[in-house]
Amino acid sequence: MWNSERSQSNGGGGGGSGGSSTKTLGMTSAISTAEPKPEDIQKTKELEKSLEPFNVFEAEEELNHRMEILAKLNTLVKQWVRDVSIAKNMPEAMAEKLGGKIYTFGSYRLGVHHKGADIDALCVAPRNIERADYFGSFFDLLKQQPEVTECRAVEEAFVPVIKMNFDGIEIDLLFARLALKEIPDNFDLRDDMLLKNLDQKSVRSLNGCRVTDEILRLVPNIDNFRLALRTIKLWAKRHGIYSNSLGYFGGVSWAMLVARTCQLYPNAVAATLVHKFFLVFSRWKWPQPVLLKQPDNVNLGFQVWDPRVNVQDRFHLMPIITPAYPQQNSTFNVSSSTRKVMLMEFNRGMQITDDIMMGKQLWEKLFEAPSFFYRYRHFIVLLVSSSNADDHLEWCGLVESKIRYLIQNLERNQHINLAHVNPKCYEQHEQNAATALNGADGKPTAFCSLWFIGLEFERSENLNVDLTESIQNFTDSVHKHAVHIKLLKDGMKIEARHVRRKQLTQYLDPNLLKRERKISDSYTQQSSGTGGAVGGSNSNGSASPADAASRKRKSSDLASSTTTASSLTSPNAGAGLVGSNGSASKKRRNDSFDGTSNGSFCSTSSTTVVQMNATDTQSTEAGDASTASTNATATGQSASQSTDSAVNGERDESNAPSTCSPSEEPPSSAAGIADEETNNPFEPSPPTTESPTNGNDNSGKESNSGNSSTAAPAAAAAAAAAEVACSS
Repeated sequence: MWNSERSQSNGGGGGGSGGSSTKTLGMTSAISTAEPKPEDIQKTKELEKSLEPFNVFEAEEELNHRMEILAKLNTLVKQWVRDVSIAKNMPEAMAEKLGGKIYTFGSYRLGVHHKGADIDALCVAPRNIERADYFGSFFDLLKQQPEVTECRAVEEAFVPVIKMNFDGIEIDLLFARLALKEIPDNFDLRDDMLLKNLDQKSVRSLNGCRVTDEILRLVPNIDNFRLALRTIKLWAKRHGIYSNSLGYFGGVSWAMLVARTCQLYPNAVAATLVHKFFLVFSRWKWPQPVLLKQPDNVNLGFQVWDPRVNVQDRFHLMPIITPAYPQQNSTFNVSSSTRKVMLMEFNRGMQITDDIMMGKQLWEKLFEAPSFFYRYRHFIVLLVSSSNADDHLEWCGLVESKIRYLIQNLERNQHINLAHVNPKCYEQHEQNAATALNGADGKPTAFCSLWFIGLEFERSENLNVDLTESIQNFTDSVHKHAVHIKLLKDGMKIEARHVRRKQLTQYLDPNLLKRERKISDSYTQQSSGTGGAVGGSNSNGSASPADAASRKRKSSDLASSTTTASSLTSPNAGAGLVGSNGSASKKRRNDSFDGTSNGSFCSTSSTTVVQMNATDTQSTEAGDASTASTNATATGQSASQSTDSAVNGERDESNAPSTCSPSEEPPSSAAGIADEETNNPFEPSPPTTESPTNGNDNSGKESNSGNSSTAAPAAAAAAAAAEVACSS
């Protein structure tokens, strides 16, 4: 019942492959129904082998253990429903028939969970069971179980949940109360009419299971989908772009992107799907939405994602729409900065998978983690501390859910080009206790966690950047929310500090920084040796890696800069100012991999003043030096013109049609991205193919789109307006 495997004969998940009999899934017909070649099958075997060291596969014994736990939990739910019903004066004979059931969703239900992964589950109860019963008597029942530890209820969350460790497995258990008298064991949640007369919290809780089941139904081959999704999830985690709460894509979003790729290439094996994944989404015309099917025409009164009706939906930057009613955008947390970071990683992934499919690289190259701390020279470090482990777990969870608001605050500052948050939470290193937050007794707190945000400033003469308000608003909002939900306790503190790269040794393990430096140096050598493009350009207005020769010429014109910042603590904070002076007249990126610094550091009261030389505000990545030989600016072209992309070993140069233009027939082969149906207001067409070039050309042409990514909300609104005009 709770096995993550799913019969491939169910719905669209047919296991067989055959171009003539392939069922059409998704918004459009497939780009290619070609059968896999022997070399594709061999690449897939190599891919599967390369995943093994990362523990993405679970042994049969561990899988059986999970199923035993879920069976125990299901029995516990039935017993609880029976007991509560009898306590409410229901006859025992009737109470025995009420049922109650545990459903799974997320990575476990999709069959792509890794070793030690948690289980997302849903407790479904009949109409006589109230939510207060779930967070009351059932919560108490769970805490009485000998296998259950770390049990805590988060009743005030957007989707209320009970979190626990059940016999060594982390479980997030949601609750939904259906308007039904009984819940049979074979009950299917896919019927939309089940949502009628339900409260919003129950609908949100049910949405996870309904979306997961719909995704599995909409992919042509589940085994290929699972292996490709395991690959993409590992890549996203290794590259630091896997976190829905921080503004990146979460698990369900990555699953829907891979599912869309499977729909476009229904007979492709996993290795080909991974390659096509980067091809499709490095060229996708965001903010055009990604959909797996035509939205259901159900009217039960719940709000659905529709930019024609909801103005706020027009400002979503990278919408990925869930396939089950009520349709929602799973990526509404994406900000301008996280969008830029993800687009850059999409382009890198395309370059790497191009090389892998041509035999120039191994799959392990795709999973190499990039250096974060040697990419930027300036950081904001968030220090979150508590006096005990239980408080710290809750406090860190609250702060992490709010960090995206700090990113948005920083993005509103016209002098900040990028605020790149690292999703990894670091623990305070023992050697660096001097920089930890102090408790009421003046001693460092026992538990202190850190998040780092890399800052990229614009290049401007006599620049003074004041970050006081951005940081103050964030720390105040976290503090107020903690008070509102009655979570704030003695010893809970949050502080934001501006630090330079040379000061990171005060917060992080020196061995970690040494490893990052080696990664940075290795990346530089490989890029300069191959002369290939690292980031590639894109047609979405995001900043592509700068031309190395241009950077070298302009760096000689830079003057010394000054940066001033402060350390702010919630709820009381001092002043924070970041400033820099330079003679460059053009915006450039200041996240150099160069680890040298000739600056001096001094401290006066709560203000930190950093003097730095011209190298503090130049270059992005060490690997960017290689882009000079491969990137050419496409002048005179429209902002919608796409970059070169590889399809089946060939390079296509494509132009995106107008949103309101008539739809064209998709290519009969995999020679390009198929047009989406333009009469559909939700998913306008990706680019069509025109002129193929040499398949060995890995260069990408930059689109003449300026800095449209920095004005993404306006672009999204314009695109949505075009969609409305097209549909009307």
